[in-house]
Amino acid sequence: MTVQRINPSILSADFVNLQAELDAIASADLVHVDVMDNHFVPNLTMGPPIVERIQAVSPVPLDVHLMISDADRWAPGYAELGAFSVTFHAEAAADPVALARRLRQIGARAGIALKPGTDPEPYLELLPEFDQVLVMTVEPGFGGQSFMPQTMPKLRRFAEARARLGIDVWLQVDGGISVDTIGIAAEAGADTFVAGSAVYGGVPEERIAELRAAAAAHRH
Repeated sequence: MTVQRINPSILSADFVNLQAELDAIASADLVHVDVMDNHFVPNLTMGPPIVERIQAVSPVPLDVHLMISDADRWAPGYAELGAFSVTFHAEAAADPVALARRLRQIGARAGIALKPGTDPEPYLELLPEFDQVLVMTVEPGFGGQSFMPQTMPKLRRFAEARARLGIDVWLQVDGGISVDTIGIAAEAGADTFVAGSAVYGGVPEERIAELRAAAAAHRH
């Protein structure tokens, strides 16, 4: 049976009271940490020093999502901070397989993310090299965007490849995930769900439970 993981994005948290906001999601599976560099995406969030402090105080492991250029150079540093998983963008890596192997060697789960317009075909046979595939369901760079259902065929391609290869790769979705859309992604094969405003827009513990139940009701 597929496990439904809920990873709240602290992009929607109150950054002034970040430790309290982390404590509020203690019932989550992981905390999704969006690192943006104002280059690969137009927004700017945080870098290694802040991620290191989050790592030190978070009640759940870190799921770091790097929306940054030159991932081959910078991604290993986040694994060295102790992050549970480090996901880099396919569009920002010169050698995704070598980078994933390096992340695993350091001790982190290696994830690869694809923008909505990126063709999944080159990565289907490479799935054994990764621990997680993040199918972006919005354009990366901003929170609060609407879910893009047209990304679901891509997610299904990865789910089919995972089944055909018989491997345990997490399939994550990020962008516009709410109780109204999480079932669509779960039916298409997702098992790991990033949610920002859907969690922090209410009582986080209650929202996490609602999302998990909604995903489980539509599991692939």
